[in-house]
Amino acid sequence: METWRIVATVLLAAAGLPLVLVVMAKARDRVNNSGQVAIAGAVTLTVLVVVAVLTLTVLPAAVTWVLVAVVAAALGVLMLAS
Repeated sequence: METWRIVATVLLAAAGLPLVLVVMAKARDRVNNSGQVAIAGAVTLTVLVVVAVLTLTVLPAAVTWVLVAVVAAALGVLMLAS
C-alpha cells in the first residue's frame, strides 16, 4: 500500500472524527431528541468509514486529496459557525 494513501486516510480520520461530534451536537441543538442525534452520528460515521476504506483502496490521488480538503474545510466551517 502506498504511503500517501495511509497519510491521507489518517488526515481524513483526524478531521472526520471531530466532524462526527460536531454533526451530533448540531443535531442535538436542532431536535433535542437522543434518537435523532444517534442516527445523525451513525450516518456520519458510516459515511466517514466508507470514504476512508475507498481512500485506502481505490480512489485516485486527486480525488483522495480533494476529499481530505473538503472534510477539513467542512470541519473548520462548522467549528467557526458554532
